[in-house]
Amino acid sequence: MANILKETVRGIDCVRIEDELLSGREIFLTEEVNAATSNELLKQLMYLDRNGTGEEITLYINSPGGDVISGLAVYDFIRLMKSPVKTVCTGTAASMGAILFLAGNVRQMLPHSRVMIHDPSYGRNDIGGRKPHEIQRELDSLNRTKQILAEIIAERTGKDIEEVCKVTAEDSYFYAEEAIEFGLATKILKGE
Repeated sequence: MANILKETVRGIDCVRIEDELLSGREIFLTEEVNAATSNELLKQLMYLDRNGTGEEITLYINSPGGDVISGLAVYDFIRLMKSPVKTVCTGTAASMGAILFLAGNVRQMLPHSRVMIHDPSYGRNDIGGRKPHEIQRELDSLNRTKQILAEIIAERTGKDIEEVCKVTAEDSYFYAEEAIEFGLATKILKGE
């Protein structure tokens, strides 16, 4: 963990850089989406929404994606917050990382970053010994998850479900300009 030196009323303090950025309402998702990373994000978002309600929060994302249920908990909370959330793709926002990117009211990308959307996949590879109705139940659940994610993408991009489903049938990567065109992003961050 990186630390910085900061002058305070107590003198010079060593402060974690994450804490300093949090005080500026900036948080990060730079790992896989899972229960631990989602819980950490939720705590940070709750704290910031309670302290400075209505002030913008920036969520920087460079994530390969991960667990849908954990990610949807964060997505739903962001969409319910009183404080606006701006998301910034700093590398790749893939899979569930892309869904979290879409949660932002303003969605910005660095010029060479990318967003990847696709249908969810079956996490458990082994179906040996399972009964047909058990496999069907898993498939039904997977198709319901696919529908939920497609609805989120459609709502946030302004595309219809059929168009979204065509694109998400495969891993579809969008560089910044393409993401703007498709409606995934709202702005490309560029220097002077």
